[in-house]
Amino acid sequence: MKLSEFQRAVVDEFGSGYGQALLTDLVLAELGGRTAQEALNAGIPPREVWLALCRETGVPQSHWYGAGKPAPKR
Repeated sequence: MKLSEFQRAVVDEFGSGYGQALLTDLVLAELGGRTAQEALNAGIPPREVWLALCRETGVPQSHWYGAGKPAPKR
């Protein structure tokens, strides 16, 4: 997962305002007590951060994979 895909997934799942608040305010124990933004800044891969955020916030597993990818062109 690229950083841009991570950012798209956050907005798609949580909306821009709430998503931004989660990234900067929600401490994720599984990422060493960091926020998602701190984890990204520390070099933790976006996919790991995304999955930790999903688990912590109760996002259904059906939304975990493929998140952030643009819809296929038809």
